Amino acid sequence: MIFYDPIIKNTIMLKKYLFVLSAFPILTLAQAPAEYYSGTESLTGYALKTKLHEIISTKTYNYHYDDLKTLYGQTDIDRYYDYGVDNNTYLLDIYSNNPTGTTAYHYTLDNIVSAAGAEGLGWNREHMMPQSSFYSAYPMYSDLFFVIPTDGRINQLRSDYPYGTVGTASYTFTNGSKQGTNNIPGSTYRERAYEPINEFKGDVARALLYYVVRYEKKLSSFRFVTNVDPTKDRNPLDGTEERAYEEWYLDMLLSWHLQDPVSQREIDRNNSVFNIQKNRNPFIDHPEWINAIWNQIEDNVAPSAPSSLVLERNSAYFVNLTWQASPESDVLGYHIYQDGVLVGRSKTNSFTMDHLTPETTYNFAVKAYDNAYLESPESNTMSITTLANDVFAKDLQIIKYLEGSGNNRALEIVNRTGHAVDLSKYKLGIQLKINNYFFAEPFELEGKVENNESFVVINPNANFSCFDVSNAKFVTNAPALAFTGSNYVELSYKSTTLDAIGSKGVDNTNANKSLYRKSGTINPTSTFDLGEWTSYASDYCLNLGNLSINDIASNSLEFNIYPNPVTEVINVNGDVSKAKSAKIYDLTGKLIKEMNNPFVNKKSINVGSLLSGTYILNVDGKSIKFIKK
Repeated sequence: MIFYDPIIKNTIMLKKYLFVLSAFPILTLAQAPAEYYSGTESLTGYALKTKLHEIISTKTYNYHYDDLKTLYGQTDIDRYYDYGVDNNTYLLDIYSNNPTGTTAYHYTLDNIVSAAGAEGLGWNREHMMPQSSFYSAYPMYSDLFFVIPTDGRINQLRSDYPYGTVGTASYTFTNGSKQGTNNIPGSTYRERAYEPINEFKGDVARALLYYVVRYEKKLSSFRFVTNVDPTKDRNPLDGTEERAYEEWYLDMLLSWHLQDPVSQREIDRNNSVFNIQKNRNPFIDHPEWINAIWNQIEDNVAPSAPSSLVLERNSAYFVNLTWQASPESDVLGYHIYQDGVLVGRSKTNSFTMDHLTPETTYNFAVKAYDNAYLESPESNTMSITTLANDVFAKDLQIIKYLEGSGNNRALEIVNRTGHAVDLSKYKLGIQLKINNYFFAEPFELEGKVENNESFVVINPNANFSCFDVSNAKFVTNAPALAFTGSNYVELSYKSTTLDAIGSKGVDNTNANKSLYRKSGTINPTSTFDLGEWTSYASDYCLNLGNLSINDIASNSLEFNIYPNPVTEVINVNGDVSKAKSAKIYDLTGKLIKEMNNPFVNKKSINVGSLLSGTYILNVDGKSIKFIKK
């Protein structure tokens, strides 16, 4: 536990109490909209954390890093300590504010600096989780919940050191915060740390716990190791999506949260940020959820192995896998291995592995993991050979590019891959030019898009006559959505360019144009070809966000089969008269039978010659599993 001087504590609490009496009749409650936290009822543990992630990562508005210089005027004005409710000028800096005495200096929005050789010279933007951990990418780069205004000098000295408790200080700042060797008992990290004053430790803790909920699906791809020596590893993330932090750091945050309860300042700031970003910090609305999530009971027994791993659907570029779940109640999810290498995670007993190569054999296995991160033994291995060709698209594709007047900037991206796509490894990039061409900070996508669905990414300040910004899946003023017609813009998967608008290393000529992809191609291409696009005038946005019939993959064939299990003949229900091919595969992906134009004169297939077992019927790319008796 962290030592907390009772005299200081009482002084702090008195100051808070007097403020509340003078400015608010009662402590104003956070104002989460009705049903905002719908679905959290009865959830605890990491299941609650994942549900909160889904809630607060959906329909968010993200702004440019430079926009924060103005937005802090809505979120970080001091009306709580040195100034009253009428203050509209001076910022609250939790690194320099002195709630028990006189604050040495105060800043206006105009006092921003890029660097400072001493305290009191100006403020700049502080990433409470250093931006190096997420490679300076959006939306993390400008998230108001953990990017705050602080004194420039303290910010510089904090650098990318973690928060901690300091024994002998190398620096003691004017409000009593300090930097020095981390001395938390049991901590693996033993080098320099920054310790805020007691008044704001809870604020820090709840901001950092918000961070690992908001970006849960991305945590495993973030930089969570800065040094192989744990005593020198400055990054407290542990690489997991659930627990998220190293144990010593998590214990510290939980202690700080209890030590310094939610204040009126946090409640007001939560509401202000919500008005801007359209999401909330759930731990300010519901502080009790912190304990409900991270108070885990762990055992030292690994879960049993998943069983019956089978191929549900085969394709040229992806496979769908299912398995029998492990029975233990503390199982958090499953690790999917491809040829012995960890390639994915799933919270359910199914997984789609995509970005595969046609006519290639892969070996898959699955392991369960529990809340102590103990892995089960391996499931059975499933050997699968992907199909030689496919009617589906290889990957996501940009189908609309809108560059118009003012801030009218938007992209529409479609999924015609034949399966739902996890967006967490996709990003939008842009090439800018000052003296030379360079890539600015990318915008990372997240969530999921279903097959034959599209989504819109739009600038928050756009004002198209035919589209409401609030209907977009992603709203951002990151550089990628602040493009001009001269910029090169790309959609990428990990580090691989999938689709491009314009050419790299040149000034492009797409200003004041709306480009709509022609229906003749469904696959993305890393080399821009204007011949694939129809050009319209500036601000043209007809059907933005609405797929036309030509935009929908031709594999929209719907059919069912009966009986199943089958002895001799499979009967087919549905409009399949124009189907071009029917193929039967075994569960290894081996082609067993192939028929061209199979349903011209009948709607059945004779499977009497097949051996007993489980097979997959694929009709023009649409697959159904059946059992042959």
